[in-house]
Amino acid sequence: MTENADAAAQEHDSGQARELSVRLTVPEMDCPSCAQKVDKSLQRVDGITDTTLQPTTGMATVSYDPDRAAEADVIAAIEGAGYEVIGGEDGSDGESVDGMEIAPPSEIWTSSRAIKTWIGAGFVVLGLLFEFVLAGQNPEIATLLSHSFTVADGLFLVAIAVSGYPVVRGGYYSARNLSLDIELLMGTAIIAATGIGYFVEAATLAVLFSVAELLEDYAMDRARNSLRELMELSPDEAAVRRDDEEVTVSVEEVEIGETVVVRPGEKIPLDGTVIEGGSAVDQSPITGESVPVDKAEGDDVYAGSINEEGYLEVKVTSTAGDSTLSQIIGMVQGAQEKKTEKEQFVDRFSGYYTPAVVVLAILTAAVPPLVLGWPWQTWFIRGLTLLVIACPCAFVISTPVSVVSGITSAAKNGVLIKGGNHLEAMGEVDAVALDKTGTLTKGELTVTDIVPLGDHSESDVLRYGAGLEQRSEHPIAEAILTRADEGDVTDLPAPSDFESLTGKGIRATIDGETYFVGKPALFEELGFDLPQARRTTDGGTVSEEVTADSGLEEQEKEYTDHVLAGLEEEGRTVVLVGTETELVGGIAIADEVRSTSRRAVERLHELGVGRVVMLTGDNEGTAHAIAEQVGVDEYRAELLPEQKIEALDKLRDEYGDVAMVGDGVNDAPALATATVGVAMGAAGTDTALETADIALMGDDLSKLPYLYDLSHKAGNVIQQNIWASLGVKALLAIGVPLGYVSVAVAVVVGDMGMSLGVTGNAMRLSRIVPDSLHNDADREAEV
Repeated sequence: MTENADAAAQEHDSGQARELSVRLTVPEMDCPSCAQKVDKSLQRVDGITDTTLQPTTGMATVSYDPDRAAEADVIAAIEGAGYEVIGGEDGSDGESVDGMEIAPPSEIWTSSRAIKTWIGAGFVVLGLLFEFVLAGQNPEIATLLSHSFTVADGLFLVAIAVSGYPVVRGGYYSARNLSLDIELLMGTAIIAATGIGYFVEAATLAVLFSVAELLEDYAMDRARNSLRELMELSPDEAAVRRDDEEVTVSVEEVEIGETVVVRPGEKIPLDGTVIEGGSAVDQSPITGESVPVDKAEGDDVYAGSINEEGYLEVKVTSTAGDSTLSQIIGMVQGAQEKKTEKEQFVDRFSGYYTPAVVVLAILTAAVPPLVLGWPWQTWFIRGLTLLVIACPCAFVISTPVSVVSGITSAAKNGVLIKGGNHLEAMGEVDAVALDKTGTLTKGELTVTDIVPLGDHSESDVLRYGAGLEQRSEHPIAEAILTRADEGDVTDLPAPSDFESLTGKGIRATIDGETYFVGKPALFEELGFDLPQARRTTDGGTVSEEVTADSGLEEQEKEYTDHVLAGLEEEGRTVVLVGTETELVGGIAIADEVRSTSRRAVERLHELGVGRVVMLTGDNEGTAHAIAEQVGVDEYRAELLPEQKIEALDKLRDEYGDVAMVGDGVNDAPALATATVGVAMGAAGTDTALETADIALMGDDLSKLPYLYDLSHKAGNVIQQNIWASLGVKALLAIGVPLGYVSVAVAVVVGDMGMSLGVTGNAMRLSRIVPDSLHNDADREAEV
């Protein structure tokens, strides 16, 4: 089944040739072998230039030259592979959100295939009843080519015709497309068994295989449900204020700059900025934050998040197709196209496995009777059984379903993984490198200490410091002005003759006197002899002696000797305020460490990460203090961007694969260099979303150990699925020549059982949640 997801084909001019692209929904294309069959059929159409097939979503994107092919040719080719195209040129729409489409939910248990299966199963039960229980009431009803047909045979033939038809039909299309897949193997087995009069075996095979296919469809539909849930986060409509009236329109019709109204309990339809109202907003669908975030005028909000309680008016900043949610959805969809190393191995292996077992099946059926004179019937059935075992269905889907489960589960918890290859790589890293600013710390400077000198008060220090900083745009200025505002220091003096002293501080005139705000080094140039905290080779600190020949009072000496050095040792940046002859006081500023940083580092160690390293461009004293607070194994300080790359190379040489976690903007070169680049707080940040291999959408560092745990377990699940499916197939293959494995066992265990087993195992990944969610659940339980 297929469905058109593009209401109109996308057209673009490449300079020389025109090209159209159509996106079609193919619900029954739900496994790699199905996609392979469709691909081979499309390859035979002249004019098709590119195809992208996604079994996990049931979608096919086909580009073609309109001068040589048409959409009808594309649809005909897919139908020629045995899959119905729903919609197509008829224009019926599939499920789509902002460019992402997915096959609609299937009525699996009431479908045409299911009805034929149930009818066939009923006839098989009746046939077995007459064959083995009511043998005396099983008379001959016909004779054909010297073969007598009983009532039971007739019932089995009806079952074969009804349940076996879809299988044989699929096998026919597989043969046309030279695809050695399960339907060709099963169809061949059914026809062969029927042709030599093994009606019980043929009917049983037809019904059991049809049941297995229905169960596999159900399992794949469950896997697709996780994608549908992600898509359903996006509202379809928005209440827009136009011409002083509120109108409800499709989100696709809302333009940037328009105002949307969001009432309590409603989803925010588009990314934007709050211009009126205030509310707590549940951002968990985007950032994975478990606690609603308070939003007021000027705050950014994201499409798909939920307005909990208040009234909001939001100025739209992105269209539906460019919202953070749509980017997440699009990247989750694209992630499934990037195969892991294990997936590539499975594809290569299955290309040899199936032909080899088919040859073994033929030899099993022919050699013992021809060479050894053993009974034809016995060995023919064993050959058919091996033919059933030859299909690597469970083996082939073992990796894709695990990747889909892992990636969609991560997306719902605020972690965007941009490919199965990155999911696999993250679970295998040996070391994690963390940027300091914005990752381990909040990236927001705040005033932590105000120390007045002489006869001055804290208000004096803030008054002069903030007075000068009014003219500065430096982040330190913002922190000082914020603290002044919080301290109700409102009578700030108006500075004149303002001058920025690059790299040192600022200077301005207040009330006829020149004041300075800046680093201790600036005041040393003015003649003050100040101590500076020095880092010793063993990691300790010492302070230089203070001299009094620069006019410092005893109280000032005490401050500079103890307080200043102590603040620097604690990793804080100290800004002094004063004139050329007098210090008014000092202001200590720090970037606050995230409350989750230490626990995140501890958790990484608990999960088995060998080394956690902090990389920063900050000074040695600050780096040392932050490293001690968060508990990293080592740190590298005073690094320029290119030096971070060198540090990553050294870490890789020393420990192995390295993941780099940064803000996605300043750390772009380092993120690109690492084995896996992880952007922190990427929601709404296009650069971070594009730069990193993985993005933590919120500012919650607890998502990092969750990411490693999920990736590590996903790797284990993939290996379990691969080796379990191979192991079961191997055991069954060994048991067939010994007579221990029947056709029914081969289908029920080797095909149906293992396909359900690997899918169920993969679904376990959806139960892994970040520590913060565990903690919330624990607190709720306590209450």
